[in-house]
Amino acid sequence: MHRKKHRPLPLLGGLLLGAALLAAPAQAHADDPPAPAPAAAPSAPVITPNPQSEHVRPDHVVVTPQVDVVTGDATDPAALALAKSALKAAGADAVDVTAKPSPGRLAVYVGGPGEHNAASADALKALGVQGTGGLAAEGYVLAAGRAGGDGPGRIVLSGADATGTYYAAQSLRQVLPHRGRPGGAVQGLAVRDWPATGLRGVIEGFYGTPWSAAARLDQMDFYGAHKMNTYVYSPKNDPYLRDKWRDPYPADQLAVIKQLVDRATANHVDFTYALSPGLSVCYSSDTDLKALTDKFQTLWDIGVRQFAVPLDDISYTTWNCDADKARWGTGGGAAGAAQAYLLNRVNQQFIATHPGARPLQMVPTEYYDTTDSAYKTAIRTQLDGNVVVEWTGVGVVAPTMTVAQAKAAKAVFGHPILTWDNYPVNDYTTSRLLLGPFTGREQGLPEQLAGITANPMIQPYASKLALATVADFTWNDSGYDARESWLHAVHEMAGGSPAVEKALRAFADVNYSSAIDSTEAPDLSAVMAGYWAGKAPAAALGDALAALRDAPAVLRAKLPDTGFATDASPWLDAATGWAKADLAALRMVEEAKAGHGAAAWALERQLPSLVAAAKAPVYVDMNGNKVPVVVGPGVLDGFVAKAQTAYRAALGLPPAPTGQTSMGVYSGNTPDRMVDGDDSSYFWSSAAPSVGDWVGVDLGKSEPVSSVALHMSKSSSPNDYIHAGTLEYSADGTAWHQLSAFSAAPDVTADAPAGTTARYVRARVTASQDYWVVVREFTVTTADRPAVTGAPAPAAGSGLAAAADGSPATFYRGATAPAAGDALTVAYPAARTVHTVTVLANAGSADVQVRVDGAWRTVGALDGAFTRLDVGSVSADAVRLAWTAGSAAPGVAEVIAN
Repeated sequence: MHRKKHRPLPLLGGLLLGAALLAAPAQAHADDPPAPAPAAAPSAPVITPNPQSEHVRPDHVVVTPQVDVVTGDATDPAALALAKSALKAAGADAVDVTAKPSPGRLAVYVGGPGEHNAASADALKALGVQGTGGLAAEGYVLAAGRAGGDGPGRIVLSGADATGTYYAAQSLRQVLPHRGRPGGAVQGLAVRDWPATGLRGVIEGFYGTPWSAAARLDQMDFYGAHKMNTYVYSPKNDPYLRDKWRDPYPADQLAVIKQLVDRATANHVDFTYALSPGLSVCYSSDTDLKALTDKFQTLWDIGVRQFAVPLDDISYTTWNCDADKARWGTGGGAAGAAQAYLLNRVNQQFIATHPGARPLQMVPTEYYDTTDSAYKTAIRTQLDGNVVVEWTGVGVVAPTMTVAQAKAAKAVFGHPILTWDNYPVNDYTTSRLLLGPFTGREQGLPEQLAGITANPMIQPYASKLALATVADFTWNDSGYDARESWLHAVHEMAGGSPAVEKALRAFADVNYSSAIDSTEAPDLSAVMAGYWAGKAPAAALGDALAALRDAPAVLRAKLPDTGFATDASPWLDAATGWAKADLAALRMVEEAKAGHGAAAWALERQLPSLVAAAKAPVYVDMNGNKVPVVVGPGVLDGFVAKAQTAYRAALGLPPAPTGQTSMGVYSGNTPDRMVDGDDSSYFWSSAAPSVGDWVGVDLGKSEPVSSVALHMSKSSSPNDYIHAGTLEYSADGTAWHQLSAFSAAPDVTADAPAGTTARYVRARVTASQDYWVVVREFTVTTADRPAVTGAPAPAAGSGLAAAADGSPATFYRGATAPAAGDALTVAYPAARTVHTVTVLANAGSADVQVRVDGAWRTVGALDGAFTRLDVGSVSADAVRLAWTAGSAAPGVAEVIAN
């Protein structure tokens, strides 16, 4: 039976369980629960990465109290150790290595033909399962079943090589049950599996806080468990890789690296040592060549067999020595020739003279496109053909990678291509955790490549969710489903606890988007969309938000991988904060719907502090910089904004302006931030704009416009603004009219001609530029605002206009208690039909009056923080709050007549 596309994800105690457990045999202990009867059509057990071929057999095997393991003369020790540990975790009391299995015992054969285990080939033949012939390197066969009078049955782990046998053991670990007693029955199966590409793994190549030694050791175990075979050691903070590349490691530091090499080797991971001499190397120097190869020799002596020379992030327009300039001249072609000369000497004098060394790898200075150049021509024509070239795709962080692009890269570089895939790395967006799946890579890509290595996040343990999906794609791209792989990674990391899995999924969901996938919080967004569309009840959204609110506490207390919670700590705090803010916003909307005006207003008043708390958590980088973290950008903060819009509508206020743009968004700095009244927040584009790109404001309806103010750039990026553009307005979003042109200034203002009416206002780019765009605030002042006058005078930082500016978030606050005769008057440009007067306040005592035909009528009095008075149906041109002399200093958020 072939594996189905969508698989169940059973997990118990960290080991994946066969989908069908058959009736317990006589050897089972009396206190074991009986195994369920077999299903009519049993499913294939879940193995990750998804095997190339997996068939369910009609038989089964039983984990007996004593299990016999048959090995060859050269059976891989790591595979044997892993198989024994998995069998004991499955309930076996004893696991014995023997030349011949005993009757009545489960027999397990470990080792393929290359490990001199002829018995495994015979066992496969007895089961009617094809052997390892024709399998690619690191491929394997895993079979479980019965042959004739086998009794408990037999399991065979046979690799095309030792690593293949180790991977068969990793699959066995997932197939066997996890239980404290023998007697577990496992569905018979036949797996024939092999990797889609040769090199699969991780390159520690980010800028920022380096991983600890303990985290690196933990990563080696993770890579082995997920059939990744490559780790590239290239941390930017190791001075002996870059600034001190010529110097030998001190003995204690070399010992730390040796420990890592040994752990990698134990997990069948090739440790790749990447030395980066480009900042100071003299390519033509024999002395520098010797320094480089001597350095490699010290690493060879501790077990390293894979070497790389990255020449990225350097200038090739400036030579490090006069001899290079004299020999090669100037320009990209000269640089390529010089690099090829040095690398060829390393390849011929070190790699070729060390039997067992893997092919040399290099990172070109032009590593991010497929456009031919003099530099690439030199690499293509002069670099030894067996040197592997690393490439990031089309772009430093390539949103997609296609088969055609990979073919183009092979052609333009003329060498085998190993991708340096900059996902899930977050050194360029340190405010974010990137926990979504590996996506945007076309099926068929791996077979075009020498391999795929992923650059991980600064946070090693949090990187595992995304890296698990990288492992799945690189092993079997044809059977890869990004969402299914991601769900399985969440399931696996949860360690068998449904509560932890629910919490981890909720948290990872709001950290899902990235440069390769713009999907924001797919689970939560769907519930929110259903709520706003009236298809999901408030209770469903409340449950989802409560789950997110509570998830951090669950993860900190119960997630088996404790490093994840440490890595994610500020993001966990932010998730809790935003969930609390969204829950309050949800209750506000529901209270307003129910007509509970005072309760809704009380919740609205809580939102600013809740939002501030959600924005407060920071990530502290290695330089001590405090970076505010971002979770669920546009979703969690967007829900608060949408709830406030709904609340405004319930109050009868006009819609709040919304920010819009044609540009991409960088690191969660969404366009709503340029209309939030906070000059410290901003919209930030994800790239330099093209001519015709724009940022703008939607007023929600056509209104008379009096002026526009656009404030761009920020202190840390003063050139990030539209350097040449035009301010335009439109009533329908189609026909646009110019207000003014501008250039070379980050702050732009314009007055609109009398009678201007618009719904949309935008700033459009009119000339190309290299800088990105930051907009702190984009303010459109409308001409039909009411005039607010009166006393007492406003306190510092407040203004009378705030009492009728259409925003419940802004307050007029009196500087003193009111004196006799003091009043606050809101006068409208023209008389309007008024049915109710609503006053949102936080202090003060007053009579509420409306002016009808020039005369004031008292219609009631303020009644606490929320007052709504029915005035019938009158034509009034003003509302007045006549203060009670000596009462508390007034505070008014909004006076609304409608």
